[in-house]
Amino acid sequence: MENKHYSKVLLVLVTIFVSTSYTNQLHLQSSHTHTLLRLKRLLNFPSILSTWNSNTDFCNTDSKASLTVVCYEETITQLHIVGETTTKLLPKNFSLDSFFATLSRIPSLKVLTLVSLGLWGPLPGKIASLSSLEIVNMSSNFLSGTIPQELPLLSNLQALVLDNNMFDGHLPDWLDSFPSLTVLNLKQNLFNGSLPDSLSSLTNMRVLLLSGNRFNGSVPDLSRLVNLQVLELDDNGFGPNFPRICNKLVTCVLRNNKFRSSLPDNMSSYYQLERFDISGNAFVGPIQLELFSLPSITYLNISRNKLSGMLFENLSCNSVLEEVDLSSNLLSGKLPKCLVSNSNDRNFLYGGNCLEETNQNQNQHEQSFCHTEAIAVGIVPNERKKHKRVSKTVLSFGIVGGIFGGFALVALIFSIIRRKNGKNMMMMKNSQTKLISENAASGYTSKLITDAGYVSKTMNFGSVGLPPYRAFSLEEIMAATNNFDATSFMGAEGSQGQMNRGQLKEGSLVAIRSVKLTKSYKTKDFMQHIEMISKFRHHHLVSVLGHCFEHYLDDSNVRRVFIVFEYVPNGSLKSWISDRHYRKSLTWTQRVAAATGVAKGIQFLHTEIVPGIYSNNLKITDVLLDQNFVAKISSYNMPLLSKSPSFSKSVKSEDKSDIYDFGVILMELILGRTIKSRNVETLKDLLQASIISDDEARRSIIDSSIRNACLDQSLKTMMEICVRCLVKEMEERPSIEDVLWNLQFASQVQDAWRGGESLSSDSSPLSPLPSRRMNFH
Repeated sequence: MENKHYSKVLLVLVTIFVSTSYTNQLHLQSSHTHTLLRLKRLLNFPSILSTWNSNTDFCNTDSKASLTVVCYEETITQLHIVGETTTKLLPKNFSLDSFFATLSRIPSLKVLTLVSLGLWGPLPGKIASLSSLEIVNMSSNFLSGTIPQELPLLSNLQALVLDNNMFDGHLPDWLDSFPSLTVLNLKQNLFNGSLPDSLSSLTNMRVLLLSGNRFNGSVPDLSRLVNLQVLELDDNGFGPNFPRICNKLVTCVLRNNKFRSSLPDNMSSYYQLERFDISGNAFVGPIQLELFSLPSITYLNISRNKLSGMLFENLSCNSVLEEVDLSSNLLSGKLPKCLVSNSNDRNFLYGGNCLEETNQNQNQHEQSFCHTEAIAVGIVPNERKKHKRVSKTVLSFGIVGGIFGGFALVALIFSIIRRKNGKNMMMMKNSQTKLISENAASGYTSKLITDAGYVSKTMNFGSVGLPPYRAFSLEEIMAATNNFDATSFMGAEGSQGQMNRGQLKEGSLVAIRSVKLTKSYKTKDFMQHIEMISKFRHHHLVSVLGHCFEHYLDDSNVRRVFIVFEYVPNGSLKSWISDRHYRKSLTWTQRVAAATGVAKGIQFLHTEIVPGIYSNNLKITDVLLDQNFVAKISSYNMPLLSKSPSFSKSVKSEDKSDIYDFGVILMELILGRTIKSRNVETLKDLLQASIISDDEARRSIIDSSIRNACLDQSLKTMMEICVRCLVKEMEERPSIEDVLWNLQFASQVQDAWRGGESLSSDSSPLSPLPSRRMNFH
């Protein structure tokens, strides 16, 4: 949903133009009529333009939110065309250069809106010929490449909206060429590098949206932007210091970056701040209690940081504060009554801290945990102004003393591991999306890349349509499995325990994995792991619903651990591909969707769990299909089920181990036969040879059931991804982002071809891709 302040600013700008342009509207010159009809043809006759014809009085047609033409003195000043959100790429013979050459015949344009029309390719420099432009909105298309160097010629530009495209490269340093720029929205693209200092000169800026790119480094000084109301920098690699910003902000979102400083001391002066989200960073130091009582604050999310300090029962809160997430920090003290008393009316999360007297089901650490963790990140507890970074282990021992010395060392080591994992994760996210093939997309674009956004961050305030994670009682487990009756047995997995099918009291089916422990552990030994596994909830994972501990009666040690998973009814992916247990095999479209689902599951394990989960030893038998044929990874490297309760430690190459395993799964999807490890190299060479051959050669080696149902571009792209995933040198394998972008391209061209053949993909049992510009269902 668009930020309401951003929408208001854009609406005000557009309204100004409408109010000054509606008078003196006359019939258009015939040349302009011809130009509009030619634009209709170039856009492949979209349904939104179905009413346009040679007899249309364009200046006097009824305006709609999705289609408006505004005229002034026989010239067009505004053109708004908004297509459907599921619009496909325009045909391969479409030329964006020709489109703007035609559009340049309307030099009087001041406002141009071309949203969700399937436009693809680099934005041509010809846009500069529309020198009167003041508002440009080309969001939710497939525009790629860098921002054209000619853009500064649009010296009157007030709003530039290019979100949800595939632009890449660095932001140019000539942004100060737009002194009147009020709105800059570049969300969900592939921009990278650091932000130019010229941003600091845009003093009229009110809305700055750069979320979901690959920016990194320090944020330029934005304190001179005194009119700035909305700042969204989430899902990038910015850091390490909190940016210098004006205190007149209404929305400030810094979620999922690499900030690791303390919060500024002047947060109490942010009187207009309504939404503040700094979650998923490494901010340290004491929390500023004034945040809870800011006069306008309605949403506060500081989760997944290293913020410390005491909370108090009598803390003051703003009465309009609706959502608060304090989870996974180092907070101690007591829950504020102002948050607890109205928790039914607001979302209030606080698990993973060291708070006292928490009656709700949100697990807390021991006080010593927060104390030693604060030491490990260089913060002396209870000293508000001393944010000293520890550079020597001896400092930790000097502060804590002999009692906590051992704990401090463990915490320091654990902190170093997590920093390393975080660094590797961000390096992976900031790396350039590599081209799998320069030729597979001929006729569409030279870059086989797609949606730049990473998996949606929904773990804190929502999940995937599942009940909340909870602790189950042993009685519930026994009742669900009928005391582990033999008919409930689903299989054994060695050290990973056995699986049983179960049915909960309310009727829902579950899968329960039980693991017997060979060493003595207390419940508290597992609490960090429980907190972690509760996050294994994703559309493309067999998600965790809860846990249960069975204890010995004599010493209260844990005897068995039960993990409760969602039940996935449609069997393994292999049974629908090479085992042929079912009368029908999956279609090509379904196979591409299944591969995309597995890739998204891997991406979640690598980038959304901290530390990342790698070396998952994935096999096609580990991929299950739910009732809608959505692919879900069922076996992954869950720390709680390892031989001892220790977090998985990642190294630089482990993510590429999963890439190789994914390549083997992809090979089986393409060839439709069981793949033995000894045959992988031979079959890879076969695929490689067919890639450089012709269409007929490629089709001759694939599964016969899909031979006539796949577009060659889609097939060739899938083969190329497979071959790249299986190269011997780990560093030469693509990242999971590279894989995912190219898989989605294979899906796009396949669906575009099927649409041209009047075949509806609605008949597919697969659930659709995310409803942004890459949705072709």
